[in-house]
Amino acid sequence: MIGRIPIQDIHPVVDCGKRPAKAAAGETFEISATVFREGHDAVAAGVVLIDPDGVAGRLQPMRELAPGTDRWGVSVTLPAEGLWSFRVEAWSDPVATWLHDAGIKIPRGLDADLMCEEGARLFERAARAVRAGDCVNGGKRLVKSGDTKTGGVLAADLPVCGHRAALLALAARLRDDEVDPRARFAAAQLPETLALIAAHPLRDLVTRATPAKIRVDRRRALFGSWYEFFPRSEGAVAEDGVPVSGTFATAAKRLPAVAQMGFDVVYLPPIHPIGVAFRKGRNNTLTPEPHDPGSPWAIGGEDGGHDAVHPDLGTIEDFDAFVARARELGMEVALDLALQCSPDHPWVKDHPEWFNIRADGSIAYAENPPKKYQDIYPLNFDRDPAGIYAEVKRVVRHWMAHGVRIFRVDNPHTKPVAFWEKLLADIRTEDPDVLFLSEAFTRPAMMRALAKVGFHQSYTYYTWKNSRAELEEYLSELSHETGHFLRPNLFVNTPDILHEYLQNGGIPAFKIRAVLAALTGPSWGVYAGYELGENVPVRPGSEEYLDSEKYQYRPRDWQAAEREGRSLAPFITHLNLFRRAHPALQELRNLRFHNVDQPDVICFSKRLPGAYDTATRRHGLGDVVLAVVNLDPHHTHEGIVHLDLPALGLDWHAEFVVDDELSGESYRWRQSNYVRLDPHVNPAHVFTLRHGSAHRP
Repeated sequence: MIGRIPIQDIHPVVDCGKRPAKAAAGETFEISATVFREGHDAVAAGVVLIDPDGVAGRLQPMRELAPGTDRWGVSVTLPAEGLWSFRVEAWSDPVATWLHDAGIKIPRGLDADLMCEEGARLFERAARAVRAGDCVNGGKRLVKSGDTKTGGVLAADLPVCGHRAALLALAARLRDDEVDPRARFAAAQLPETLALIAAHPLRDLVTRATPAKIRVDRRRALFGSWYEFFPRSEGAVAEDGVPVSGTFATAAKRLPAVAQMGFDVVYLPPIHPIGVAFRKGRNNTLTPEPHDPGSPWAIGGEDGGHDAVHPDLGTIEDFDAFVARARELGMEVALDLALQCSPDHPWVKDHPEWFNIRADGSIAYAENPPKKYQDIYPLNFDRDPAGIYAEVKRVVRHWMAHGVRIFRVDNPHTKPVAFWEKLLADIRTEDPDVLFLSEAFTRPAMMRALAKVGFHQSYTYYTWKNSRAELEEYLSELSHETGHFLRPNLFVNTPDILHEYLQNGGIPAFKIRAVLAALTGPSWGVYAGYELGENVPVRPGSEEYLDSEKYQYRPRDWQAAEREGRSLAPFITHLNLFRRAHPALQELRNLRFHNVDQPDVICFSKRLPGAYDTATRRHGLGDVVLAVVNLDPHHTHEGIVHLDLPALGLDWHAEFVVDDELSGESYRWRQSNYVRLDPHVNPAHVFTLRHGSAHRP
């Protein structure tokens, strides 16, 4: 039903309000709506935020985002976690209507005195509406009283308790027939007057929309740098030609270097016992050698299932020590939650009804044609769903009790969406700080549905978007179209995905993809070996790594790589520290692209505006990062960058200085600027903006 003042197309809203939109504590985002009315009278709109305890805040005025569009919006920041809601309100604005009409009539001498009288009555109404609670000592200062004949009512040192007097003085000023009507009206047009009436708006025909919900998660749900590595490879050795696994203790020795690179989350593939039946060998062969460790995703054996640790890695106490060490270094541990079993898993013996039984009586193994996973049995969630649910929830809570507050969920799209909705809701009720990352490389509808029902983050198609057109279209979708419910985590590689761009592009390609992921999205991830430029596929046309770590130990000599200058660790460190230093890069929905006349060069910016000035109707410049990237890892490209300067918080004719945080150079820029990027020297400019000379202080 449309109210007296129509309010339509409210954003952010998910599934017509059936599910909450998402935000993170401290995240700035825009609430918007279409607001209009019949005729020509002015309307206005605002938002009331309602905290998790049901306490409504003060009305926050919205502004028309573009003249004539009827689209109104306001940027808000929700400071605390919990289930918030917001209510859009709209009303007829008699003061704005009067200002518009009087601005036409009074200068022309049309009904000038009558218009002044009508304005005086409006200011008297506003004075009567000033709440008694506003008249307190030490209140906000906006105006001071003065000689009403001279219009001296408009300075900046009167406490709030003087607002009523100031409004009455303005009314008296408008009625002063000894003063020319144009001078009287001029007093009502001053910025100070507009600020005063904005503090005490007259609202006729107030219409309130149905409240919409926003779930606010902890900050890590939005912003973080992830590092994935296999504990069994760290410290792995060969004794008398026999490979020996690394342990939690040896893996913990890698943690200081990961923390030094600026990562916030250490993600571990499954750490559970691995089955023997149909175990895969090196490079996914079906004929393993006696000492091949198998795939960590073939979970379960004689030493236990999803609630156990592989004995080669150590004990549960060793895992606890690993988690504690990561926490000491300022990092969290994310654990893989893969709901599947090896044929040796205890569930297969104790609950055969949980699996798909074929016509010959055998249990069906997992397939994703042409891929076959003979060492993995998928669960059938329609057979004893209550039993499976109870066991999975027990497993999750088991690892939560051991300090795991983040789970990366393997292939959630192969399980019922309703299962995840219930599990994530139950865990949130008990422990709202526990986060879930969806690893669903599947169709968009499923990825979006998983995000809507509760997953805090999602893997994306970023790995396969490499051209400028692909990147602009897809990253715009992630930051704007779906940014209010699907939070992307832009992994540059995974143990399963080595894209041909990295296979063929050399170190420049690794730098380019890291810059794009780290700066366009607030969450990004790296799988170990990326900093060494590992790029050899198992065979041409494959995205699998040669000697994949999924099937064998892969110890790396990190120190030698750094000594010999072969490591990208310093480059990655610089990106991560830069992300931490710039709040604009910690947001999702502020990504903007700028035009470049060279198709192999992309330009984008992220801005977190400063405070909004009601007098100038503009936000302060705030924090701004501008990046220009050569997408071709093989060749130098040059071109002209054409900036949307208002998107940067600048006027179209502004001149300013950009400081390149990668090269250390500074340039004086304006709306159109020449760039030349050699991928073998520096494939990108990463600029911060400042006014003044083109020399660093």
